[in-house]
Amino acid sequence: MTDSSSALGRERAAVADACRRLGAAGLLIGTAGNVSVRVGDRVAVTATGAVLAQLTAGQVTVVDLDGKVVGGRLRPTSELDLHLGVYRRYGTGAVVHTHAPMATALSCVLDELPCIHYQLLALGGTVRVAPYATFGTPELAESVLAALDGRGAALMANHGAVTHATTLEAAVEHALLLEWACGVYQHAAALGRPRVLDEQRQRAVIEAALARDYGTTHPVPPAQEESR
Repeated sequence: MTDSSSALGRERAAVADACRRLGAAGLLIGTAGNVSVRVGDRVAVTATGAVLAQLTAGQVTVVDLDGKVVGGRLRPTSELDLHLGVYRRYGTGAVVHTHAPMATALSCVLDELPCIHYQLLALGGTVRVAPYATFGTPELAESVLAALDGRGAALMANHGAVTHATTLEAAVEHALLLEWACGVYQHAAALGRPRVLDEQRQRAVIEAALARDYGTTHPVPPAQEESR
């Protein structure tokens, strides 16, 4: 095996940083979960059995899109087929799988997480729950891939959650957003029946966000700056 780990040194370090961030936020516990980032035909992915909240770059393995190890000295995650499946089907740049507490709890009782807050539109709206299948199996990978169609996130029944995005930072942010939304839903459901944003309201949010360039900082217009 040719060790090409040095070629993806920056990406391996970024995956380790992402895991430590997710661990600090409480979305990862022990060895449960996995994170990857794709660069061309190579994928830097967490090794199986590694404690993710303390992950180092040396515990990130490099594989090709067929799953062959081409860098690093540890076996990749048992969910490698899921990660590679997402890359092949959706051409995304990074994948995050967690056993985050709120997301996992809701995956045990819901068939889908409805769009109760407009921020869920960043994930595509309603979050589907993929039917249960044993971890690390092709059945699980296919189930999750179907649930991700047109979405940036999916819940995995009685298991956890998965997010993906064009960049590793965005995939991590999606995971954090999903966990927040699951918490909001849980609190709302404890108080009553959560109201769901219908398609018309969702379209209005998208139009408003586009018109205002929502989520981006903007300098004060010169005229207003001069009047201060």
